[in-house]
Amino acid sequence: MMGHNLYDQWLKILDHFNIGVILVDNHRRIRQCNTSARNLLRLSEDEIIGGDCQEIFCGLPCFPTCPFHDPETSDVRDMDVEFLDEAGEKHRVTRVGAPLLDDQGRVQGCVTVLQDHSPFNELVNRIHYEEQSLKIILDSLNMGIFTVNRGGLITFFNRAAEKVSGFSRMNLLGKACGTLFAGEGKQVCQALKQVLADRIPATAVRGELLSFQGEVIPISGDYIPLLNDHGGVIGALAAFQDMTLVQQLNQAIKGQYHFHHMIGKDPAMQRIFDMVRVVAKTESTLLIEGATGTGKDLLAKIIHSESNRSKRPFVKVNCAAIPDNLVESEIFGYVRGAFTGADRDKPGRFSEAHSGTIFLDEIGDLPLALQAKLLRVLEDREFYPLGSRKTQRVDVRILSATNRKLESLVAQKLFREDLFYRLNVLRIDLPPLMNRRGDLPLLIRHLMRKQAGIMKKPFPDICETAMEILLNYHYPGNIRELENIIEHAIILCQEEVIRSCHLPAYILDCSGLEGKRDGFSDPSTVDPGFSGTAQERQQILDVLRANRWHRQTTANLLGMDRTTLWRKMRKFKISP
Repeated sequence: MMGHNLYDQWLKILDHFNIGVILVDNHRRIRQCNTSARNLLRLSEDEIIGGDCQEIFCGLPCFPTCPFHDPETSDVRDMDVEFLDEAGEKHRVTRVGAPLLDDQGRVQGCVTVLQDHSPFNELVNRIHYEEQSLKIILDSLNMGIFTVNRGGLITFFNRAAEKVSGFSRMNLLGKACGTLFAGEGKQVCQALKQVLADRIPATAVRGELLSFQGEVIPISGDYIPLLNDHGGVIGALAAFQDMTLVQQLNQAIKGQYHFHHMIGKDPAMQRIFDMVRVVAKTESTLLIEGATGTGKDLLAKIIHSESNRSKRPFVKVNCAAIPDNLVESEIFGYVRGAFTGADRDKPGRFSEAHSGTIFLDEIGDLPLALQAKLLRVLEDREFYPLGSRKTQRVDVRILSATNRKLESLVAQKLFREDLFYRLNVLRIDLPPLMNRRGDLPLLIRHLMRKQAGIMKKPFPDICETAMEILLNYHYPGNIRELENIIEHAIILCQEEVIRSCHLPAYILDCSGLEGKRDGFSDPSTVDPGFSGTAQERQQILDVLRANRWHRQTTANLLGMDRTTLWRKMRKFKISP
């Protein structure tokens, strides 16, 4: 290997060409770097020398194969990457690296060479001023737009696309467009490939976009080829719209719901989804238990839509909403002359659900007198309409739900034990929202999109303080209450950002942050010795804790790059 003097001369020569060089020893510690490398990273020599390469290059992606992990591979590697320096400035660089070997071919270190594209980009920007102006226009449109090169790599991603997808453009530029799509979204990738190959635009292509937090978003897009001055294809442009509201209207009309309409990545919810995929195709009776507002109604609709009876009727009966003296006639129907005023036969809900599914909501409120009759339907699939002497047979699958523990009602003699066991063939327990807090960011974003679409308002952002309040509230009303809170905020928000002042007053009172507004404390409550630095440290710590120390999510909520968050955590000595 070269001597240190020769290395120093080499590093200085490369400085003249504005090329950064960093040398790493076999302990992954940075031993030498030139001035160009320090200027590019916006770090001092003290911050770089002696540091671990994985920490210093936290925001600058490493090579797919590390020489320390794969010493058998000693070739030179290169890649184009984009990163933000400590000042928040964006750089596009070519990174070239190779292992340093001794006489026996053993890895003794690694060298990284960084070539900054900024001078070339400035020249290109001056030459292609019109193209840059077009990008500014595209960035301001209220429609998701992105472009890909001939290889399908994303080269542009506008602000509207960022809002719909939840991705920062910094996380997507240079990546394959397939990163954005899954399931039916693969149709979008296929449409882009076809456009690149045939040079023929594709319009109104339906698909599904996979958001940063894993939410499936229905979209409709138009895709056109991008040509150079000689007519050659250099890429494609995609313009898409969020179809969530349209899909919700179609669901309401058709009554068709699917698994991805129920949001949740928490392990408890994933176990429920796995179970539902199995039981939906069966004919077994199913009991859904869960507190008010946890989504029992939606889950029942999903089970019916995914069952073999999906094309048949789905009839819902709220046992708690029907007066006791009308429950029997409503559920089982009646014949002419059964009671005063019964001048004709009237079919009940079971008859309406014939060949389909009947959903008995709040089954725990069914009067004891009718429970025996329901038991017969479960056992024999037949019943007597009110006033009739003839039984009526019915082919129906029975789903039931309750926000009360049926075992407890059985113990209190308020619910028949034999009926409970007939209903409890399969049971799903939906957890309250406070037990699945990891789903809150995903649910908040989904409901914001939904309500903004219903009100025909732009999809807003949400400030850190408002998000912190929502993440720490206990939600006794579960998802239904969260939906009402988001609707309240969307109505009051006349800006592009939801702030804490747009949340209901009782939420602020419960949070204990009624004096706190959007990242700034009330002057009357601030400790005079509480510096801005301490305030920034506390804000970062609070958001990290609220997101279970997930750095990428925290960085997105704080509006900073993950590398910047990591630096600040080191600076403020923040650790789990």
